[in-house]
Amino acid sequence: QVQLVESGGGLVQAGGSLRLSCAASGRSLSSYHMGWFRQAPGKEREIVLYISSYGSTKSYADSVKGRFTISRDNAKNTVYLQMNSLKPEDTAVYYCAATAVYRGSRPTEFDSWGQGTQVTVSS
Repeated sequence: QVQLVESGGGLVQAGGSLRLSCAASGRSLSSYHMGWFRQAPGKEREIVLYISSYGSTKSYADSVKGRFTISRDNAKNTVYLQMNSLKPEDTAVYYCAATAVYRGSRPTEFDSWGQGTQVTVSS
């Protein structure tokens, strides 16, 4: 399995921006399909954005459309989540996850996970 480490989280005011990074080690990310998930206190983990191994993307959360984008740099073995116009309701722990075979967007369909990075948006 690939090992994943997220970074870039922190405290930001509403309307601000953050860029999260997900760095991989152990294997090349180029053949993996990647997802960014988030989990707010008391809520289930949900997928936010997905990027396939060949770069196509899909947004699963209507609340982030037009504000969040996912990208990947295979040369750097890293996937990114650019978050703009942040809102207090975006506060959550954000996780990246990888799967070699795309089977769906549920967390159980992804095989490798990072430890998560906290994003807190103040009003």
